[in-house]
Amino acid sequence: MPYAKIESRAALRGHPLHPVLIHFPIAALMMLLLTDVVYWYTEDAFWSRAGYYLAATGAILGGVSGLAGAIDLFTVGRIRRLVTAWAHGILAVMLLSLAAFNFMLRWGPDPGALILPWGLYTSALTALLISATGFLGGQLVYEYGVGVDVVEATTRDVKP
Repeated sequence: MPYAKIESRAALRGHPLHPVLIHFPIAALMMLLLTDVVYWYTEDAFWSRAGYYLAATGAILGGVSGLAGAIDLFTVGRIRRLVTAWAHGILAVMLLSLAAFNFMLRWGPDPGALILPWGLYTSALTALLISATGFLGGQLVYEYGVGVDVVEATTRDVKP
């Protein structure tokens, strides 16, 4: 039995902002791992500079997206009662902390100075946390109907 729609408070014209905004920091932080691996292999300064900008993008846009998610978590009672939402939120805070730490490692005149090994380790851990956090976010959408219209299928709609 599907759940009734859970409206988002952080929405623009009825569209929840968190699921729209989260794609950009996820892409940046996943690409950061790739740039760190390529930097490790080539030691080309281009990849350290690219990683710096990806780390900045991931941390800043992740914070913006996290703010929209936090608004929903703290202001919508039906979301607040979901253990999955709290687990998703806690992992997201840990993820943002790692993203900010990774950005701070690259701050300064030489963005490549601390990539090996700390930046690479942090990027790999961030990628693992993105996977876990994204799985829980998917559960919120597909199992609980957070921010989406839920349509119940009837038996005649299901084809054998």
